[in-house]
Amino acid sequence: MDTKRSAALCTAVALGGALLAGCGNGTTKGTGTSGRDSAAPSRAVAASAPGTPGTTLTADQTERKALIPAAKVDYARALRAAVAAVPASEPVAAELKGTPKSPYWQTAVATSDGTAHAVRVNAVSGKADPPRTESDDADDKKELAARLGEATVTAQQAVETATAKTKGTVSAVELGEADNGSRKAAWSVDVVTTDDWNKTTYDIDATNRKVLRMHVDQD
Repeated sequence: MDTKRSAALCTAVALGGALLAGCGNGTTKGTGTSGRDSAAPSRAVAASAPGTPGTTLTADQTERKALIPAAKVDYARALRAAVAAVPASEPVAAELKGTPKSPYWQTAVATSDGTAHAVRVNAVSGKADPPRTESDDADDKKELAARLGEATVTAQQAVETATAKTKGTVSAVELGEADNGSRKAAWSVDVVTTDDWNKTTYDIDATNRKVLRMHVDQD
């Protein structure tokens, strides 16, 4: 959806390749993700607080308000479709993208040897396009395989942890690396609250479901 999140997903699975397009900056470093904003949540808003009468939404909030209701397929169904398209694969990332007339999930899955595949899934029908195999670089595959092996927490469990704290719609999830120097595997989950269209990002330890960081994006 917005450029900040696109970047995180892009680097998280690409491992040096362009697996998911549209890079900017993000938080979980993971399978190559760049760091996101610092720990303090952002509170900058346009005009009055979103969700109140007469409010003025920012460009990103307006985009979320238009795109999210257009998606009839959620992240979980999109990842299931992607996994079904690539035998013996595991979910790595999903991000809701496109336009209100043509929403889709850009997903990534990987096999146990670290081979990553990009799969675009229609967010209305749930149909998956043919997968694209990405980076054949041995180091990239080794790094991703190690991260998959370390992650005992699933994408669904990470989402459950995030949405237990912030009720809303999941617009993105990715497996990456904790941005705290530990190099531990971590899931990043974006939750959009549909009363104000803000996005809250959670970084969740992929071994114990501990919340490592929370950031509210009100832009």
